[in-house]
Amino acid sequence: MAALIPITGVVFIAFLIIGMAMPVLPLHVYQGLGLGTFIVGLVAGSQFAAALLSRVWAGDQADTRGAKQAVIVGLLMSAGAGLLYLLSLRLLEHPGDSATILLLGRALLGAGESFIITGAQTWGLALASPQSTGRVLAWMGTAMFAAFAVGAPIGTTLYGAYGFEAIALATTLLPLATLLLVAPVPRVAPTARVRPSLAKVVGAVWLPGLGLAMSSFGFGAMTAFVSLLFAARSWTVWPAFTSFAVAFISARVFLGQLPDKIGGARVALIFVLIEALGQTLLWMAPGFAPALLGAVLTGFGYSLVFPGFGVEAIRRAPPHNQGLAVGAYTAFLDLTLGLATPLLGFIGGIAGIGSVFLTSAVVVLASAFVAMQLLPSRSGARFADLCVHAGKV
Repeated sequence: MAALIPITGVVFIAFLIIGMAMPVLPLHVYQGLGLGTFIVGLVAGSQFAAALLSRVWAGDQADTRGAKQAVIVGLLMSAGAGLLYLLSLRLLEHPGDSATILLLGRALLGAGESFIITGAQTWGLALASPQSTGRVLAWMGTAMFAAFAVGAPIGTTLYGAYGFEAIALATTLLPLATLLLVAPVPRVAPTARVRPSLAKVVGAVWLPGLGLAMSSFGFGAMTAFVSLLFAARSWTVWPAFTSFAVAFISARVFLGQLPDKIGGARVALIFVLIEALGQTLLWMAPGFAPALLGAVLTGFGYSLVFPGFGVEAIRRAPPHNQGLAVGAYTAFLDLTLGLATPLLGFIGGIAGIGSVFLTSAVVVLASAFVAMQLLPSRSGARFADLCVHAGKV
């Protein structure tokens, strides 16, 4: 597993730019440009919509041309997104035009993120044993959320001192610097022997993907709207992101082996319930401390949802097309984040920012039924009997 260290390092640095923008992008659009929560959701969601559209392409490129090349292409795209951020700042007197350029930058960043994480995951899976699928996915996720944890306070500090221009510069320069870290890492040979049917791959991963999509409403609510929730209640924003990410990382570090040991579906079922509890607490929280606890529970719960459902997806996919399988599976996450953030923003604009987290809690809770469908037949039946018995009591 030591071979994964430089790859996870690349993921960490690449996603640091996303972590820095998370707490400040909604503030820039809402306060700096004077636009509404729907536009906040649209700008935030454009990254994930673009990642959705490019995810399968990224997986195919990783399989056919090599994972390292996919990562390099993603880093160059991310640097281009930073240049579009800088361009948007030249149009601040025209908020609509500025938001449009910013949206394009977010979309390019989404495509870059897709190539980076899909390439890195394919790279890691090629280096590790089949019995370590869950651990590889957990390591990559840990690198991502460690970057979010570190990036949130850095981004808040930079934004407070120098404005959104500092975030734009970092988005441009950090991916270019990361190319130096990628260069000495050895390539892995392409894994695809024949070009598979996309329908066959999607058919293999769709049910775990559905569970991921529904459970990711909590992640979408956190990334796009928790800063507005905390700001509306005059609380410091960055601790929400950092506490979410620290809880996420802690669960991955100490419990990341669980999907491989006891089964992905069992792990997903347990942890989506914890995530739903965290979202409910954010909706109900009367003060700063309970709200932070909600962020912690959301991060801890969501931590093993991705590798939990992911183990089930990879095991169902053709063995020589893991990159495409990873891309297709992760596309369900992008689908949620691309569609859910504008939807949640629309709901928040009508019913208040707290309603975002209530809506998310309900959808996340519903993903538990998908996890139950993925349980081994005896376990699923036993769990269903317990639910019926509990209802009678």
